[in-house]
Amino acid sequence: MAIFFRPRGWRLRAFTPGLGAIATGVLLAGCAQLAAPPYAADYEALDRLEATRPGMVAVAKVQPTDPSDNINSLSLRRARLLSPSGTFAQYLEDALVRDLGEISAYDPKAPTRIAARILANELDLGVINGTGRMDVEVVVTRAAAQRLRKTYRGEIAFDSSYANIVAVPAGQAAYPRLVRALLRQVYADPQFIAAIAP
Repeated sequence: MAIFFRPRGWRLRAFTPGLGAIATGVLLAGCAQLAAPPYAADYEALDRLEATRPGMVAVAKVQPTDPSDNINSLSLRRARLLSPSGTFAQYLEDALVRDLGEISAYDPKAPTRIAARILANELDLGVINGTGRMDVEVVVTRAAAQRLRKTYRGEIAFDSSYANIVAVPAGQAAYPRLVRALLRQVYADPQFIAAIAP
């Protein structure tokens, strides 16, 4: 008995446009807009800050608020990293409020107030190793009297790659780590601790 097989060339022809669309999507991924992952607290740093018995603190609007400011725009090669909060200044403000709330030290009406301005906000994917840097000027006032004005720097390193398909997601995932590194420096500083003491 003869066995006949149905020609399957039509399936390849039907699938070819799909392959083209996938390839095009991969090639255009470098132009994509990606959201930074949500911030997650460094609980060891918060536990140490809580142990110092801080007073209640308010958080002013972190600057710069302009979405078109360079600080609020991050490029990961040809991709653009966006803040899920709208701006990276708002991302940092949300992180501060959340952290202080975690240790029951946040009160929007408190006389002690933290103001911050981001001076540098950078991710460099490199070729093998990526780096991140964030510089922030922090000003603490109480009843209009300045108690602290200091610039802090957070820095991170992460594995990267020459290939965008590896490097871009690595840079995207690294952003919350950069913010944690910055805030870790702030929370551990004896001058900051003294400035927000009751």
